[in-house]
Amino acid sequence: MVDCTELSRVFSLWRPQAQVLTATHFTNRLPRQPPVAGLACSGCSGSSRRWSCRAVDEGSVGGEVFSVTSSSWSDIDYLGESTKGDLNVKQEHLDAFGIDGQATLEGPIEEIATAEAKEAEKLLSELGIRAWEGRAYDYGMDNLRGMGFPVDGLQFDPDLVIRGLIMDKEKGNLVKADRFGYIKRALHGTKMLSNRAVSEIYGRELVDLRKESRWEFLNTLFSVSEAVMYMQAVGKALFRAHVEGQLKSEIMAAPERFVEPDPELPLALLDQKEAGKKLLLITNSDYHYTNKMMQHAFNRFLPNAMDWRDLFDMVIVSARKPEFFQLSNPMYEVVTSEGLMRPCFKARSGGLYCGGSAQMVEKSLDIHGDEILYVGDHIYTDVSQSKVHLRWRTALICRELEEEFNALICSRSHRGALIELVHHKEVLGDLFNQLRLALQRRIKGRPAQTLAATNLDDLELTESMQKLLIVMQRLDNKIAPMLLADGEHFNKRWGYLSRAGLWDKSHLTRQIEKYADIYTSRVSNFLHYTPFMYFRSQEQTLAHDSYLHTPLSINGVEVEMQESASS
Repeated sequence: MVDCTELSRVFSLWRPQAQVLTATHFTNRLPRQPPVAGLACSGCSGSSRRWSCRAVDEGSVGGEVFSVTSSSWSDIDYLGESTKGDLNVKQEHLDAFGIDGQATLEGPIEEIATAEAKEAEKLLSELGIRAWEGRAYDYGMDNLRGMGFPVDGLQFDPDLVIRGLIMDKEKGNLVKADRFGYIKRALHGTKMLSNRAVSEIYGRELVDLRKESRWEFLNTLFSVSEAVMYMQAVGKALFRAHVEGQLKSEIMAAPERFVEPDPELPLALLDQKEAGKKLLLITNSDYHYTNKMMQHAFNRFLPNAMDWRDLFDMVIVSARKPEFFQLSNPMYEVVTSEGLMRPCFKARSGGLYCGGSAQMVEKSLDIHGDEILYVGDHIYTDVSQSKVHLRWRTALICRELEEEFNALICSRSHRGALIELVHHKEVLGDLFNQLRLALQRRIKGRPAQTLAATNLDDLELTESMQKLLIVMQRLDNKIAPMLLADGEHFNKRWGYLSRAGLWDKSHLTRQIEKYADIYTSRVSNFLHYTPFMYFRSQEQTLAHDSYLHTPLSINGVEVEMQESASS
């Protein structure tokens, strides 16, 4: 049996540092889709003509008709609840009176739910209520094979892991958490765990990224291949080998195989430079690797025989981030094309340096804090540390945004249908809860009534609740597979990168919101704006904003507008 904690420790000993090859530059936020507005629960009626349910004994008000079970036994999880839990119709009661829960409400559940939700809304309204990762994996497997581990038959699965997941090194699981840290999905080995299993293992336990001995946040391209090997290792007791040096050598020998140049990137930076901005390149990569990559990605697209070095006022290699933002390491000037260095105590414009610190950069350029926009692709090494320690403005590059954006477009009809069904479920549940409260009060001998049950006798009240539960349980059965399929255009196991479930944001998105002032998929998106653009955050919404409506008069005609903003 594999000791997952020990396995994680060995993995961490060999972890390569993320290499940041993009420049310090300016970028814009991609347009975001407006969020799905909060649905107002409007309720439903229990008097549908579509139901044909036999009468029940008046003496069985509540106790003999319904049962109470734990919601943790449900395999369906959305909105934090499901009908398969808490109060349920007793099957033996239905059988005794010849009531078939499936056949009683014949017809497609979408049609039934739509019809009943319309009546419910009326009633309750009246009541007022991939290449880099693959090669890294290949090198890791080769090294493990050379160490004698049984890796034959294992292949890199790019869909097994996405960025933003979290390793649970104690239990050997890979998990996806929402913005609050609650675990929504989990993988053990290469098998996805059911919602019930996730609930039993984690309950209401929160992911705490400060506990580095337990949780490992996957936020780099290297982490994708690392996590694939780790999850396969959980099942086959494999250990990961260091691949950074081997991979870099292959990339430098044939950069065209691994690096997809963006012809607009150098032009975007050139616009910024010519507008008077000072550009810096700060990377953990060594000089030889940095020079090779920048020549390949920049030189051919620059005008007038410019070299990539001409774009930058300062270049710092082997920066040793995140220490670069916290400590004052020695600085060396690179003085020859072969990489020969000499000690340096003050940086100058146009220089090429190794090591140093962020404080040296600020002093040399005489700029500080939010006068600097730092751009990187690693949430911790780049964005969070420069924000926390120096109060620099920050921008995050997240290449997966383009794929997710396209996936969201492809899934519009699916999500629309799913949201409609969930809305029906909420409406039906609203009315059911009112009837349940009325039943509770009657059982306790209290005269108080909910408005929805004022005109119902005991028999009608119990029968209406039964019918509502049958519809909601059928809705659960319809919604559950649709929820599992939501996001499969991006990743069949984990869904969308930025979302955790139908409504909530993922833990990765929460980290981006917390530490990145702006984010985008690529720097060249900045060409859609001028170098003088000031980027302001969008209006942020609160939970109650979706219920605010303001009448607007247009040509004497009053139009009702919703004051909900995208976030």
